[in-house]
Amino acid sequence: FAFMIRFKLGEVMEKKRFADGKRVSITDVASATGLSRVTLSKILNQKGYGTGTDTIDRLCQFFGCKVEDLMEHLLEEASESPGKD
Repeated sequence: FAFMIRFKLGEVMEKKRFADGKRVSITDVASATGLSRVTLSKILNQKGYGTGTDTIDRLCQFFGCKVEDLMEHLLEEASESPGKD
């Protein structure tokens, strides 16, 4: 078994879209936070992507959420991670 952090950026973006009544794009988040679109795309799409606390802080400020709303700590079965014995 292995542990990993999973970002819930997509879910948080969807909640903001619902609350604000308009779509929230990666470009919108990048413009408001000063984070690069590449970083945001990696957080959204790259399993196991790691980032710094400044990035997490900026995202929490933008979305008005807590760290646990943005990410979760998951137990991952070893069979899902080929090559890791």
